[in-house]
Amino acid sequence: MALLHFKKKPGTSPAPVNPDVEAFLQGYSIEVMPRTAEKITDFTTLLPKGTRVYIAHLEGVPIEDMVACAKRLAADGYNVMPHFPARIIKDKAMLGDWIARYQGEANVRQALLLAGGVAKPCGDYENSMQLMESGLFEAADFTHLHVAGHPEGNRDIDKDGTDKNVMNALRWKQAFKERTDAKMALATQFAFEAKPVIAWAEALKEAGIDIPIHIGIAGPAKLQTLVRFAIACGVGASLKVLQKRALDMTKLLLPFEPTDLVTEMATFKAANPDSNIERVHFFPLGGIKTNANWAINHGGKSAVPAYLQEN
Repeated sequence: MALLHFKKKPGTSPAPVNPDVEAFLQGYSIEVMPRTAEKITDFTTLLPKGTRVYIAHLEGVPIEDMVACAKRLAADGYNVMPHFPARIIKDKAMLGDWIARYQGEANVRQALLLAGGVAKPCGDYENSMQLMESGLFEAADFTHLHVAGHPEGNRDIDKDGTDKNVMNALRWKQAFKERTDAKMALATQFAFEAKPVIAWAEALKEAGIDIPIHIGIAGPAKLQTLVRFAIACGVGASLKVLQKRALDMTKLLLPFEPTDLVTEMATFKAANPDSNIERVHFFPLGGIKTNANWAINHGGKSAVPAYLQEN
């Protein structure tokens, strides 16, 4: 069993910090949307400087709102990674315009490329590979290109329940990684059970796919909220963890926290440092402040904003 050490936030009692968890949370990323970011008065009191902040781009959100959010976060000292959902990008001209706006106003050099949740493409693009093939990100000197990972499969891509199409896409992305200078990672959908995620990561490694994996973790939230998002996002087998909890009336009204899941993943990573699993990517489904405070309380100094750190 790992030894515990302690940190102290001003005005609080010392809290135990598991060193494996602290190491695993180091360099975590978090996802926001322009409308949720607007609710945060000062990100620097919640997130360490240099944190990678993804900005989710939902259908109907104006690019102006996305760029304004990116500009604010970049000014606060964060590494901004906006989503580029292929199916809501009309054509190469629109893609180029988005890239130019992000770079011109927020000096963005990172992107998450994904198909997006829209069933029917509104233009020329249907998947992230087509965005990568455009050559625009390479021409604009983007340093990091992340793509989506699906530990529990993706019914939109493999309607027959297999992983054939997903694996073919991952092999293509592995080849892209090997022939370009882009630093790539798989930012995965969130799950609630560690073992299937670990098995998926190990299977990718055996298949020759060594793209680093940033494991999606749902931040603390009401159980009902998590179940709703899990169903909407197509979370598969691990949904039973939430369903089992919902049957326990003593836990039904209590917020769900990812402590056990993160601890199990951190323990695995500590014992298997060569695993593709690299770090944590948070989906703050219960709120950005709630998620950030959980990270502060469990991640030691590596997850504490600088002004709160002890000398």
